[in-house]
Amino acid sequence: MEIVLLTALGVGGATVIGAVIGFLFKNISHKFSDIVLSFAAGIMLSAAVLGLILPSLEYGGKYGILITVLGISVGAVSMKLIDMLVPHLHKLSGSDIEEHGRNKSIDKVLLFVLAIAIHNFPEGIAAGVGFGAGNNAEAFLIAGGIALQNIPEGMVIIAPMLATGMKPKKTFLIAALTGVVEVIGTLIGFFAVSIATFILPFALSFAGGTMLYVISDEMIPETHSHGAESGATFSLIIGFCLMLIFDFLLG
Repeated sequence: MEIVLLTALGVGGATVIGAVIGFLFKNISHKFSDIVLSFAAGIMLSAAVLGLILPSLEYGGKYGILITVLGISVGAVSMKLIDMLVPHLHKLSGSDIEEHGRNKSIDKVLLFVLAIAIHNFPEGIAAGVGFGAGNNAEAFLIAGGIALQNIPEGMVIIAPMLATGMKPKKTFLIAALTGVVEVIGTLIGFFAVSIATFILPFALSFAGGTMLYVISDEMIPETHSHGAESGATFSLIIGFCLMLIFDFLLG
């Protein structure tokens, strides 16, 4: 349990680290940000397949393929429903704020932060479910991939809020709260699977489906919209291969 709690804090804390970087380096180029985010996407893609979807097939037994496909589908549809309620992250990115400056209303900026917080919740569940499966090595890889993705996310949160004239202390607190959401999701995912092990195959594939949706619908479009498509593509492949190597060595 201590390992799960520390990992949950680490995953959520990655957003805080990104926020700190956002304060220190306010003019980070889109190219650099896209490459880092693509690298995280590659790690998350590998973690989703190797750490969540394939184990779901193994634990599902006779009906493993049906449970896994159903879980992935429900996870993706759930994220789609969330996206229908909150704005897409790339529509309210830092560049949008830069173009419109302080004319951007603070309400819309806070809606952008809320969107990130809501997206963080199922990612936290994915990390928790990994630990609930009992394979700590795979769980650490999943959590590591999510944490890496949270760093550029934390960086992106800062600029829009500062652009509205919000005080730095309040900005940092709000950014930190988006990480707290992920901590809560991690603990919920862990306890849900630990208490009811029979839902493990579905929970694993559901978490995998949410991660696949985030990668395809949010991360890849964002990293391919600022002229760094080639670098972003190879960065994703490198991240995927790196996670594959770690999984092989730890397996």
